[in-house]
Amino acid sequence: MIEWSDEDVMIRDAVRAWVDEKVRPRMDALDAGDLPPYDLVRDLFRTFGMDEMARTSFNARLEKEERAASGESEGKGEGEGGDGEKSGGGGVNASLNILPIVELCKVSPGLVTAMGVSLGLAAGTIMKRGSAEQKRRWGLDLLTMDKVGAWAITEPNSGSDAFGGMQATARRDGDGYVLNGSKTFITNGPHADTIVFYCKLDDGRDPRDREILTFVLDRGMPGLEQSKPLRKMGLHSSPTGELFLSDVRAGADRLLTGGGTGSQSGRESARQNFVTERAGVAAMALGVIEECLRLSVDYARKRELWGKPIGDFQLIQLKLAKMEVARLNVQNLVFRHVEMQRKGLTPTLAEASAMKLYAAQAAAEVTQEAVQLFGGNGYMSEYRVEQLARDAKSFQIYAGTDEIQVTHIARDLLSR
Repeated sequence: MIEWSDEDVMIRDAVRAWVDEKVRPRMDALDAGDLPPYDLVRDLFRTFGMDEMARTSFNARLEKEERAASGESEGKGEGEGGDGEKSGGGGVNASLNILPIVELCKVSPGLVTAMGVSLGLAAGTIMKRGSAEQKRRWGLDLLTMDKVGAWAITEPNSGSDAFGGMQATARRDGDGYVLNGSKTFITNGPHADTIVFYCKLDDGRDPRDREILTFVLDRGMPGLEQSKPLRKMGLHSSPTGELFLSDVRAGADRLLTGGGTGSQSGRESARQNFVTERAGVAAMALGVIEECLRLSVDYARKRELWGKPIGDFQLIQLKLAKMEVARLNVQNLVFRHVEMQRKGLTPTLAEASAMKLYAAQAAAEVTQEAVQLFGGNGYMSEYRVEQLARDAKSFQIYAGTDEIQVTHIARDLLSR
């Protein structure tokens, strides 16, 4: 794939028109954190029929799994939530998955973060690891954005050591469990209706050797507290919060096992989501880079210094040229990901980490250069490159820092 198809361009232009009509006029409220993003995302889903497509796909998938229930191996094969490399391919709708991300990120990357966590991580975990009953109970409402989901793994004292440093616990109590602990930096945490919660089984073993369990929690459960949105540097349109659990009782019906047991199921569930999240950052970065390049080229043509456009100066031309190189490189990563989705393939963790590492650094560099090109105006919020620079910095931190991506890439290379 070397360019968007005619059908892709039609989708892109339709989404772009929706963004211009619905999102750009609300950017001040979104960036101030005064407007939660969820009604806008629901409007996007309704406008393009994404909710109905999700509902149709969900019902077809569940019917197929239920027909195959008599043969366990058939019901958990590749592409059906098992552990095969082809799990969850995007098929012919791959562009419809990617293009809204690109176009939304030109204006508000936080919208994509809020949407992506609810769909890709919360719903994705349930659809990969849940029973048919659990999928019907929680999955469909998340996939249609009727409800908002959160994915809770990060803790105040764990950060990049998500598994080893995890302190949240589940203690067996009769037929169920009692959950305790806290989570931080949780996207959608303040507003989530459904929370996918990772913790360790409190079985008396050394904490680092304990099994990782995954539960689905609902807003309002006794002992569950969801904080107000945290103040942060950027991504203000994506509410981030903390979760506090004090003796939250969860029945066995809330435990996601995914056909595996304990630590293997929980860890593998998280790793699969890391692949989804990291690969998606490339599309987010492309949107930010394209918008910064568009704004910078327009400004370089119009802004005059010493009687001529600043675009006539080689230092400005160098900035623009580097932005274009970054755009082409990140676009090629996105095209490769689209092709993989169309073939039902999933990148490895190392490949997804490489995509995220390069794309995140490219977006951060382009946005900083855009601010510099705009000079004093670039530091002012009305010119928008300031907001994109703040938002893009998050790409190098969430879903694993740059340093963690380097570790995953290098370990894969050294293990071959």
